[in-house]
Amino acid sequence: MCLAVPAKVVGLAGEAATVDLQGNTLQVSTVLTPEVAVGDWVLVHAGFAITRLDESSALETWDYLRQALGTDQATAGGEQGEESAA
Repeated sequence: MCLAVPAKVVGLAGEAATVDLQGNTLQVSTVLTPEVAVGDWVLVHAGFAITRLDESSALETWDYLRQALGTDQATAGGEQGEESAA
């Protein structure tokens, strides 16, 4: 399964952008999205900004990702607790 995650463009240099992924910065290629500007939100996959998206969609996606992570952590913790008690 492949996953593209939203990131905010915080810097540009030629065909590269520095993006912010919830506090982590990463260099990505903008060859697929040459129109991006600082402040834009993009979907990042495999080191490429693959499309622009609006801020509300980006933040909604991050909310879904947080919920999924929280669910996975609660399930894993519950299974460990049951095994420890046995």
